[in-house]
Amino acid sequence: MLKGIPKILSPELLKVLAEMGHSDRLVISDGNFPSESMGKNCIVIRCDGHGVPELLDAILQVFPLDTYVEKPVNLMEVMPGDTVETPIWDVYKEIIAKYDNRGADAVGNIERFKFYDEAKEVYAIIATGESALYANVMLQKGVVVD
Repeated sequence: MLKGIPKILSPELLKVLAEMGHSDRLVISDGNFPSESMGKNCIVIRCDGHGVPELLDAILQVFPLDTYVEKPVNLMEVMPGDTVETPIWDVYKEIIAKYDNRGADAVGNIERFKFYDEAKEVYAIIATGESALYANVMLQKGVVVD
């Protein structure tokens, strides 16, 4: 056990976050995301009993967002014609604002199938049990500055 590390961050997840370098990306996926098929060429970490907001909050305590890109956080856009509401996105923006001065300005959207294509290239996918729809979030790692 370690002091100052959120308990939700497992040793496996901490190891992956530490291995990642500047500009590496990860996806925190909802329960409907095809994590295993998208993650054939990356590390997939199962966190099925947890939701995305609690993991996002814990990860951002130890994971700097990239300051060299305009949108280091990206969400999967709702498909045109889909009437799904996405209140969880507001929760994400509140969490991000706690750790990054840009707040909601650090968050962009990626069209669903482009998001899938980009997810195939990330360093890691964290598969959660999140039940909200369109709750996937992609993070790009920045540098640690003392």
